[in-house]
Amino acid sequence: MSGFGYAHGDTSKGERESRTAVFNGVALPAEIAKIRERAFAREIPTADDETLNFICTLVAALKPSNILELGTATGVSAAVMLDICKDAHLTTIERERAFYDEALWNFKCLGMDMRVTALYGDAYECLQNLRGQYDFIFMDCAKVQYIKLLPLLKNMLKKGGVLLADDVLLYGWLTGEVPVPQKRKMLYSHIKEYIDAATRDGELYTTVLNVGDGLAMSVKK
Repeated sequence: MSGFGYAHGDTSKGERESRTAVFNGVALPAEIAKIRERAFAREIPTADDETLNFICTLVAALKPSNILELGTATGVSAAVMLDICKDAHLTTIERERAFYDEALWNFKCLGMDMRVTALYGDAYECLQNLRGQYDFIFMDCAKVQYIKLLPLLKNMLKKGGVLLADDVLLYGWLTGEVPVPQKRKMLYSHIKEYIDAATRDGELYTTVLNVGDGLAMSVKK
């Protein structure tokens, strides 16, 4: 994965075994599918089939006009959301320069660049300078930041808006399917703290979904 600062592993076959994944494949426009395949080939963070299928279904139902994404990677999930929501504008944040640059090129090639505000930097720092309210927020950035970001994202979410946090089951560590590696116990603690906070927050309806590597879906009351 030359040129990229961190590895993620091959997600083309899914990040965690799920009994429903066999039913939840995803059909993408050819140009977006090519971008995704190139990302898979280099082990770049890319949503697996079941997760992307759920995102497609959810945004098709919600029809958000103003979307915020934390963790652009090479732009696959952003492109999928914009393809479904033809009138939407999407703001996306990426801290890895090589990912950011590649995503910008992909948005341009797809003819979506005028509908995207792409920000380069740390998610928490970038959020300090954002204004406005969002119908849908997809969080797929550094997992240790989820709990820190929750108060900010909650304030930026419209009433009835949805916050979707990816990878909250962490390969099955959170459900006890797989033992937590000693060196990952801090990460486990941060995600557990996020789930506890989101499910107990009086301003949110939250459910944890056994989809892909785990999704926490929160709706603002």
